Amino acid sequence: MSRTFLYARVSTADQHTDNQLLEVQAAGFTIQPRHIIQETVSGSVPAAERPGFAKLLDKLDEGDKLVVTKLDRLGRNTTDVLATVAGLAEKGVEVHCLALKGVDLTSAAGKLHMTVLAAVAAFERDLLIERTHAGLARAKAEGKKLGRRDSLTDAQKAEIRAKLAAGASARGLAKDYGVSHPTILKLSQVAA
Repeated sequence: MSRTFLYARVSTADQHTDNQLLEVQAAGFTIQPRHIIQETVSGSVPAAERPGFAKLLDKLDEGDKLVVTKLDRLGRNTTDVLATVAGLAEKGVEVHCLALKGVDLTSAAGKLHMTVLAAVAAFERDLLIERTHAGLARAKAEGKKLGRRDSLTDAQKAEIRAKLAAGASARGLAKDYGVSHPTILKLSQVAA
């Protein structure tokens, strides 16, 4: 007997899977509560390394259906998503993605969708990386300082170095200046 499962994932604790559950119901899927796997984990974590998804893999059998609302619920890494869907197809599990009109990703049409989407996602990621590197190079060429702003002014750094030389504790100075203990320690190393 074929069973239908839902994998609902969010990335942070302040997000909820409620909308994913509603979307699946609105699409006409009836899923038993025990067949709903919900978890809070980053999509960058490979699917098989997620506790909830690993538990789901143990439950799925040939003929079962796995429903996700969007492809990125399976993951953000194209290679991992493709491998996950291929692994499920080998087990005889259909994977339906509502954002792709409910197409079974393990079918011929689904594989075509997956390949095209994977190529587009990889292209967009590469373009983003190129733009980021170009922007950083331009900023550097213009003499802009990259990275986080210093939490202390040059005058404060000089004061701290003098106080450290006079025997003040790094922890006390960190508290006084509202910075972390390692920040003060870095200044003491520069002074030495």
